[in-house]
Amino acid sequence: MFFYIIKRILQVIPVIIGVTLILFLLMYVIPEDPARLILQKGATEEALQNLRVKMGIDKPLYVQYWRYMTQLAKGDLGTSYRYRRPVDSILADHYPNSIKLAIAAILIEIIIGLVAGIISAVKKYSFWDILVTVSTTLAVCIPVFWLGMMMQVVFGLKLGWLPMSGMGDGSLRYYILPAVTLASVSTAFVARMTRSSMLEVMSNDYITTAYAKGLSQFKVIGKHALKNALIPVVTLIGLDLGALMGGAILTETVFSWPGVGRTIYLAILQRDAPVVIGGTLVLVLIFVFINLIVDVTYAWLDPRIRYEKKEVNV
Repeated sequence: MFFYIIKRILQVIPVIIGVTLILFLLMYVIPEDPARLILQKGATEEALQNLRVKMGIDKPLYVQYWRYMTQLAKGDLGTSYRYRRPVDSILADHYPNSIKLAIAAILIEIIIGLVAGIISAVKKYSFWDILVTVSTTLAVCIPVFWLGMMMQVVFGLKLGWLPMSGMGDGSLRYYILPAVTLASVSTAFVARMTRSSMLEVMSNDYITTAYAKGLSQFKVIGKHALKNALIPVVTLIGLDLGALMGGAILTETVFSWPGVGRTIYLAILQRDAPVVIGGTLVLVLIFVFINLIVDVTYAWLDPRIRYEKKEVNV
């Protein structure tokens, strides 16, 4: 397992290089001068040129890229063109808000998704099964931004039960609408996958044997079926957690949530390349780290999985 983890960590290096290179090229083709973004209107051409030389953006693209990667190797994500602050400082201010929202959304996804999927599988073809199927279909079909705006109108504007946007004082009521919106599609997928996986596991012979031994349905499902059925579900939840931790741009923008997703969105509009590249890099690293945790969890859920054996055979 140790060598597998090291191997996965080393695989992150080409991913980081590829992400930075693509983003660097995309930001380079945008016809916007970073020096003008910093000095704004009215700056003389001499002042602009001096700033370009100081920032190193007067150099060829490959020289700028090498300079950025050298700084990145030292843990320096650069300085924002717009705010003239270190990028890591800006992200540090906003990532906690994204993480809090992601945790709230993932809890909704796990609790409602697993419970709905288990009930749907156990009560196959019943009213509850049909209800879960219809509900998850609607949740998958409805665009997230539209759902968020409709919830703002209904629960915020019409009923006045919940705040429509912002984080406010950080109390629970500010989390409900954005967390439910953020978790809606993922919850539907978790419920569907849990149902499918549970039905597959429950058709195995050892489940029939457990019932034949006189075990209650609760013990059969909880002790024998659920643990094996969770393997593909954990994969989905792990991928969702990585994406949510990175920040959900649509949800954070609709609800004006001061998270990293909205920060990256605003940076794109403002052509603030260091924030865009730095924020995306951190997003990638979090996503890879969560995936690594998911892979390690496999071994706990299913002892048949042996990464060490695979590595020896490679």
